[in-house]
Amino acid sequence: MSTLGKKAWWTLPANFHSPLVFYMEEDQEKHIFGQGDTYLRCIELHSHTLIQLEPWFTATGQIRVTVVGPQRARQWLLAMIRSVGSQNSYYKSQGLEMLKRVRSQPLTDGDLTGNTMVEPDTWSISLATRLSRIISLEAPQGSPYQLHGCFQLHWS
Repeated sequence: MSTLGKKAWWTLPANFHSPLVFYMEEDQEKHIFGQGDTYLRCIELHSHTLIQLEPWFTATGQIRVTVVGPQRARQWLLAMIRSVGSQNSYYKSQGLEMLKRVRSQPLTDGDLTGNTMVEPDTWSISLATRLSRIISLEAPQGSPYQLHGCFQLHWS
């Protein structure tokens, strides 16, 4: 992601303004991030983002997802999540390919600037039950977020 600049993404305050916040169903969270969030750290590293997952007390067991990082990376992740949750088989398969990519290797500038197709009716009732709403929150100036060492778990 060389065009994002020479500075590490987490050192740029703009990447912490207006985090992406949305809700997803617990089963979709397990599908994307793995049982026990096995793939969470890998997806964060490969997408150059920081993702917070927190159970939300609703009747359907939703997970509140907060994503900070470069805007294009946040948009790419949202497109991937929407596509994985699509009822349309074409968009679902595209989303699964995107998921496979972000789990296996870092996203490139080409990935982030490429035309990521998302189902036109992404806010249909069936999808809206999985991704309840998207809101934008302002992060306080000088956020104390820190990125610590990297590790990956490989399951046999």
